[in-house]
Amino acid sequence: MIPDEVRYAKGHGTENDFVILFDPERALDLTPPLVRALCDRRRGLGADGVLRAALAAADPEGAQMSDGARWFMDYRNADGSVAEMCGNGIRVFARYLVATYREFAGEFAIATRGGLKRVRLGPLGDVSVEMGEYDLPALGPLHVVVDGITRPALPVYVPNPHAVVFVDDLEVAGGLAVPPEITPASALPAGANVEFVVIRGPRHLAMRVYERGVGETRSCGTGACAVAVAATESMGSPAEAGNGGPASGARSGGRGGDWIVDTPGGRLVVTLADRRVTLTGPAVLVAEGTVSREWISTHQSSGRRTS
Repeated sequence: MIPDEVRYAKGHGTENDFVILFDPERALDLTPPLVRALCDRRRGLGADGVLRAALAAADPEGAQMSDGARWFMDYRNADGSVAEMCGNGIRVFARYLVATYREFAGEFAIATRGGLKRVRLGPLGDVSVEMGEYDLPALGPLHVVVDGITRPALPVYVPNPHAVVFVDDLEVAGGLAVPPEITPASALPAGANVEFVVIRGPRHLAMRVYERGVGETRSCGTGACAVAVAATESMGSPAEAGNGGPASGARSGGRGGDWIVDTPGGRLVVTLADRRVTLTGPAVLVAEGTVSREWISTHQSSGRRTS
């Protein structure tokens, strides 16, 4: 079904950009080909992903959370696949709801596939998101292979799956034109985001990321949370010493508290306390408009990959 009018907004969080579709009753059949076309940077609107703003009560996955949140964030990666959550995306989503007078500035909850997430924001400025508890799954030895070089990785769920690799130089990640290989593949059968991380100083990290279903992006909010968790959990671990791990650098920062995480697109702050994570950073809206019914009809069932 194609509504008579499909309104969109475009925004970014530390240059991780999104198309927001206002579709409160889920009237639009948001197919993978349509998502890919919307995210295409030459023939579409261009984005790392699509955020559908649906009423929680109208969404099959959001309905069970409708008592706690009015809106469900239906997030799709640029390749059309579904993801659990998006740390940068939910900040942009929250900014959109306030800017369009669908929520009041302050604190409110948003329903996601990763559960209810509380956000805090004013009329302007940064947005903070309570990401919930992180998980360190017991998967056994995990490694990431790039350019034939194998490096140890730490799996972290926040709630998306991540494989975090500490390195001495971010350039060792190479061009990230293809997904880094995770071994054993059976450990993360649904795939994972892969973060390459260097230590800049106490409580200060920098990262590059290959996002599952997208490619290398300028930033990743859940990835920033994952690298802060990995730095905290790996402090002082003998297994990390001598292989680019955070043992010596991170120890001086102490466990928990605030971590600065620099991405190619900007700076994020991750706060850890009692295994819970809060992410803070900018959220900027840059455009709004209407997607034509004809364009949607053309791309809704196209088998051609457009991104």
